[in-house]
Amino acid sequence: MTEINEKDRQILRILTREGRISNLELAERVALSPSACSRRVQALEAAGVIAGYRAVLSAERIGVGFTAYLTVGLSEHTKRVQEAFERAMRAAPEVRECHNITGAVEYLLRVEVTDLRAYKRFHTDILGALPQVATITTYVVMGSPKDDRG
Repeated sequence: MTEINEKDRQILRILTREGRISNLELAERVALSPSACSRRVQALEAAGVIAGYRAVLSAERIGVGFTAYLTVGLSEHTKRVQEAFERAMRAAPEVRECHNITGAVEYLLRVEVTDLRAYKRFHTDILGALPQVATITTYVVMGSPKDDRG
């Protein structure tokens, strides 16, 4: 599949928000027959446009009461230091996202924990203890008026 048309975009918009929608309802909402809709979804999956499906969890129900975005500056700008930092972030369950970015710092993290005390432990004992880390700036999430992740 090389081209995504408007019908495919409609399907993708709906699946992004309602991944468990039945094929019958999806087909109805995008004005296709169920078989044509199913073929399009399968083609989008085969082409890697749809990379997978996931459950969106309620942060409140699983005990996540504190979310923060952090910028992290590294002590050195070498591949070895970057790889060591990225390994540490993959191993830290508190880190839900880790992005290598451009600008004054090298990384942007999204961290989710139970509360401020848990965040302090992560900040001090895990992130702050890494020899690769030179600077940490924390941005506490006070609310999320729009979050398309779920």
